[in-house]
Amino acid sequence: MVIKVFIASSSGSTAIKKQQQDIMGFLTVNKIDFKECDIVTSEENRKWMRENVPEDFRPMTGVPLPPQIFNEEHYCGNYEAFFDAREEHAVYAFLGLTAPPGSKVKTKALWTYYVCQNHTQRTILMCKLPVHLF
Repeated sequence: MVIKVFIASSSGSTAIKKQQQDIMGFLTVNKIDFKECDIVTSEENRKWMRENVPEDFRPMTGVPLPPQIFNEEHYCGNYEAFFDAREEHAVYAFLGLTAPPGSKVKTKALWTYYVCQNHTQRTILMCKLPVHLF
């Protein structure tokens, strides 16, 4: 499985640059293989990213901005979702990967996303639900 991080190499936004660096730095330090997909230098990458971010996770403008994270064809989330997963020690689950032995991770959590919308913006909330083992 290949983690794909869609980035903009020449973004004018310092926030986007910092978010991209944060994600790629975390993946590198934790030896998680990933592929950097630049939407600035490749129209194919830009088109693929825009078409494959689910409707419920797009901003009100309808155009998702980088960074966006996928595991192969499966959408994992944007920076905010990644950040929340990292804070909860659930990055491997967020990425759809099995954590290596000895990792500090939460493995018994089920994540779901809710979209809340008001007249000015759409907000995505990531909520933890209990898992019942039978």
